[in-house]
Amino acid sequence: MAKRIVSVGECMIELSGGEGGQYRMGFAGDTLNCIWYARARLPADWTADYVTALGDDAYSAEMRAYLERHGIGTRHIQTIPGRRPGLYMIQQREGDRHFTYWRDSSAARLMAEDREALAGAFAGADLIYFSGISLAILLARARGRLLKAIVTARNAGATVAFDPNARPALWRSLSVMGAVHTVAGSLSDIVLPTFPDEKATFGDADPSATARRYLELGAREVVVKDGANPAIVGTADGLISVPATPQQVVDATGAGDSFNGAYLAARLEGAEPVEAARAAHRVAGVVVGHRGALVDPALVRDT
Repeated sequence: MAKRIVSVGECMIELSGGEGGQYRMGFAGDTLNCIWYARARLPADWTADYVTALGDDAYSAEMRAYLERHGIGTRHIQTIPGRRPGLYMIQQREGDRHFTYWRDSSAARLMAEDREALAGAFAGADLIYFSGISLAILLARARGRLLKAIVTARNAGATVAFDPNARPALWRSLSVMGAVHTVAGSLSDIVLPTFPDEKATFGDADPSATARRYLELGAREVVVKDGANPAIVGTADGLISVPATPQQVVDATGAGDSFNGAYLAARLEGAEPVEAARAAHRVAGVVVGHRGALVDPALVRDT
């Protein structure tokens, strides 16, 4: 029987480096990063599909080809004539990363306009993954269509996983962002928040408070990431702290997304939540030791 994981959101053109004014072009985005690492960790009998919208330009075609070369399905990526992928630039300044985005005319902002396309993309999925960014880039009505399609798929048997991945700059206000994240969390089986984001949005006192809040909303399991600090795994059986893997950090881009992908892959293959969190820490530890959000899948396949 076919086994299928689906991730929905926005893949962007990434420009990184900047040494001597020279930048490297790649492709990345939180939900794409997640399914990249899930695909790397799952056996070949799993299908991994990415759901988004791209344009009819050369960069969109190159992005599709790139995903297909790495085993990520593109048959549910819509084409929006005249649109293009979003773009972001990573600059290193004073020992830290700074991001600049160009995404106002991104095709992905229209990915939830077609109800039938969404329904077809989610049909038969074992797990659907989305994030706060997947919701933030959409207009309110389109956001509702996406959530409705996810609920329909959940009612048909899909497990739903959500990472709030708070980006206040993409929202009208902090209160609107918090309200939407609360709704999305209440519709999800697995929630994968990051504590500093949750503290800033909801005022949570510690990662355990974040875990309890999402459990009370109805999530079956919650894994609260907190950088190099332990992750808190919350289920109906209680809260367990899972230490991070010691690591040499070269570039933290994609660390949380890789954690999510590895965690979901482990859970889909039968690992218990704590075991899955340990595997996710190991994968994230490899990723932060390399530059860029996407590392060679071979580096994390058997980590």
